[in-house]
Amino acid sequence: MKPENFSSSIRSLILPEPEGEMKYRCLGCINKYDSSELLYTCPACGSVLLLEETSGKPVTKADSNMWRDLLDYRRMLNIPAIKGIFRFHEFIAPIIPLEHIVYLGEGHTPLVEANDYMKAYTGMNFYFKNDGLNPSASFKDRGMACAMSYINYLVKSKNISSILAVCASTGDTSASAALYASYLDDSVKSAVLLPKGKVTPQQLAQPLGSGAQVFEIPGVFDDCMKVVERLSEVYNVALLNSKNPWRILGQESFSFEIAQDLDWDVSNTAVVVPIGNAGNITAVISGFIKFYEASIINSLPKIIGVQSEHADPVFRYYRQEDGRRVFKPVAVSPSVAQAAMIGNPVSMPRVIELVDKYNKLSDRTNVFIVQVSEQEIMDTMIVANRNGSIACTQGAESLAGLKKALDTGIVSCKETGIVDSTAHIIKFSGFQDMYFTNTFDAAFEVRPDPSLINMPHDVMPEGLTHFPKPGAPLEGDKMALFIEKTSEEIAKMLGLEKRKEQ
Repeated sequence: MKPENFSSSIRSLILPEPEGEMKYRCLGCINKYDSSELLYTCPACGSVLLLEETSGKPVTKADSNMWRDLLDYRRMLNIPAIKGIFRFHEFIAPIIPLEHIVYLGEGHTPLVEANDYMKAYTGMNFYFKNDGLNPSASFKDRGMACAMSYINYLVKSKNISSILAVCASTGDTSASAALYASYLDDSVKSAVLLPKGKVTPQQLAQPLGSGAQVFEIPGVFDDCMKVVERLSEVYNVALLNSKNPWRILGQESFSFEIAQDLDWDVSNTAVVVPIGNAGNITAVISGFIKFYEASIINSLPKIIGVQSEHADPVFRYYRQEDGRRVFKPVAVSPSVAQAAMIGNPVSMPRVIELVDKYNKLSDRTNVFIVQVSEQEIMDTMIVANRNGSIACTQGAESLAGLKKALDTGIVSCKETGIVDSTAHIIKFSGFQDMYFTNTFDAAFEVRPDPSLINMPHDVMPEGLTHFPKPGAPLEGDKMALFIEKTSEEIAKMLGLEKRKEQ
């Protein structure tokens, strides 16, 4: 649909113009900085930053009813710049002109209702939000689209010839960063640091295929992150990890889409996300706060963050007595939820601030952190994917967290869960293979349930001496005999009965 086909009352608002003023706010010393420069941490004290629109103009140009109508109308447009996360332009990064927005198909991922078996398995109604259907097959594309759009805006507005973007990754960030950098041709180059042996072959293939320079170093993600932080402090590079506050803004679209898909009613809803580096839960909380403060939604849903026993610093922090909490990084153990295997999340200061604000706006505790086992994650992933899902290990971590939340009384069976499946199962198919072949290293603490193991059947019927081969097909009676014997063998394995003659 084209803008000129909309009613005159809304036509002038359909295509957003760049407006407003955005500033970085330090969560340590409360200093503020203009957004004309790309900052990752406070120049004064080194703390992490939040990006905020300070003029109030973009959001207040419409009332709550008009915003709902406007966002629904924008959903019908075929203009690339606002087909993805920038449908919510005024709530994300209103200073970026539409012509500088990078759109590769990110966002607008579906809410897929669980089938009856999965509802019974979990104990309540829930939906997977399948963020593995983003361009690089993970939720990271939401934040990367915003960060790269801002970098593109800087490059074009300041006439910068080239910029090097770097990130540390457990796999998904590197795939996303490399993909978006490659789209911007020579203006942005990409370099990624990965923990050697801690990334699946599928995830390693992605940045290599996009032309990024890939560096594998010893250790885990936290070690890669320290090196990348050093690079961004000493050298002229653009950091693309979630320490970059533009990434957080893009990931807020996850919340905006849920609100719109639920027709702006998120009451009796629990949104479940894995924590990892804590950027995603920060963004989800912040997104719902923005819509609530603009009265686009009338209540705040429950937010449930999930961590594995093998990487649970945020769970340990909130388990302490309120008012006496002290955050302490943890040493991680091997986890199937590799993207969440982080012992010192860089966004922890954002989490602490926004959780406090969210709970105050809700007039109750409305953000919860639960812990699950590696066994629960893997069993849940196998069951979910046997029932029409495309859940990765992090998505299974989220679903296991929803089950845990129900078991512990955090949610009730009358509520509806929205489960974040952060990436596509194809990226983590190696863990499925390890489950089916019972080849997990002992450190993972995973023992396959025999009833969930599924392996291919080797079909070699007795009495056959000739078999087709590539470049050497069977012909005539030999082929007819092969077809007859093979079909009989498969029918026997499946317990099929022959059709009765008419």
